[in-house]
Amino acid sequence: MGSPDTNQKKGGFFAAMTSGLSMFSNAMHRSVNGLLGYEGVEVINPEGGKEDAEEEAQRGRWKQEERDSYWKMMQKYIGSDVTSMVTLPVLIFEPMTMLQKMAELMEYSYLLDQADKCEDPYMRMVYASSWAVSVYFAYQRTWKPFNPILGETYEMVNHGGITFISEQVSHHPPMSAGHAENEHFTYDVTSKLRTKFLGNSLDVYPVGRTRVTLKRDGVVLDLVPPPTKVNNLIFGRTWVDSPGEMIMTNMTTGDKVVLYFQPCGWFGANRYEVDGYVYNANEEPKILMTGKWSETMSYQPCDLEGEPLPGTELKEVWRVATAPPNDKFQFTYFAHKLNSFDTAPQKLLPSDSRLRPDRWALEKGDLSKAGAAKSSLEERQRAEKRNREAKGDQFNPKWFDQTDEVVPTPWGDLELYRYNGKYTEHRNSIDTSDAVDTGDVQSIEFCPWQYANLSE
Repeated sequence: MGSPDTNQKKGGFFAAMTSGLSMFSNAMHRSVNGLLGYEGVEVINPEGGKEDAEEEAQRGRWKQEERDSYWKMMQKYIGSDVTSMVTLPVLIFEPMTMLQKMAELMEYSYLLDQADKCEDPYMRMVYASSWAVSVYFAYQRTWKPFNPILGETYEMVNHGGITFISEQVSHHPPMSAGHAENEHFTYDVTSKLRTKFLGNSLDVYPVGRTRVTLKRDGVVLDLVPPPTKVNNLIFGRTWVDSPGEMIMTNMTTGDKVVLYFQPCGWFGANRYEVDGYVYNANEEPKILMTGKWSETMSYQPCDLEGEPLPGTELKEVWRVATAPPNDKFQFTYFAHKLNSFDTAPQKLLPSDSRLRPDRWALEKGDLSKAGAAKSSLEERQRAEKRNREAKGDQFNPKWFDQTDEVVPTPWGDLELYRYNGKYTEHRNSIDTSDAVDTGDVQSIEFCPWQYANLSE
């Protein structure tokens, strides 16, 4: 449904949209089995493999001895979901958790404000789907975020009038839930990422449900993102691609956006490119959309064959913000804000991701301290689990309730969590009794277990 059939036949504006599929099958795969002694390992160069395979394979963040050790540890997990089953070295991490990464989707939240204020139902979908595309510039970072500790939270204020709360609601399987709200929209997500380790690459399947409610008219939007592939985990320059369809559906009217993320082809061809249409409830194209998820998105009204309407022009709806040059972790300015206390409430839950000692130490560049702190937190989490089980207690999230609803996704079923409203209701009492002052952050002990809801 990425482009109308009639449009493909006449070779119109988007006739080439599907050509990337054949290019993807011919992507440059450089085998290094014989060169380096690793069976079945491939290095994929998004720039087309101008160097030989061995030279390309030696690129990246790993020293030779680290690469050997990591490969020996990881090769037994090939074909497995490694979301939480493997203890990974801290040198591949970025100083951010998955809960913070969920909040990163709020950087261009003004697009949802625009969608809520827009009276044209199809332009509303243009704004909302451009918001969904906008986060991929940040998601191309090749560093791994920390897995949250059970009961860990992340709070964000002071950005677009938004109040944001996320919580790690399950450890096995690892699941997170998030809620954001301002005067124009509410955002709710339950996330249960599933992965498949393939040796030198990792497939990431976004098992989850994302819903946005636009407050003015009560319109509910459902988002299904494409999967992601992380290439060259051990050998070569690590890079990220997200080939496939992103579908945003207006659950109220039946209107829909289908955007096709082009796969990276020979010599980097088609990388970053996104093309698609806004369709009405009768699946007729109304607006074409095109751009690059790394740069900008534009739109133009179209006819029933998907061709631009005469007298109209392509208009930009979103452009990526300037990023810090030569940033060690490829952070945007907004990502740095997420780590700072500028976006924190005046007082903060001790379970907040900003307070994690491993994340804090990594941000300061102390890998040794970060690694020790990470190991200590993981052992503490195991001890807390043993203690709960010995007492017959069960963990229940504080800010989200598990429902009886299990929803299907393209990559598996999802147990749904719903925001319970307690964070909003009890924010004032939390500030005065439970929370901690952020004036001296180094004196604050990270303690997600303090807020665990336990029931027999």
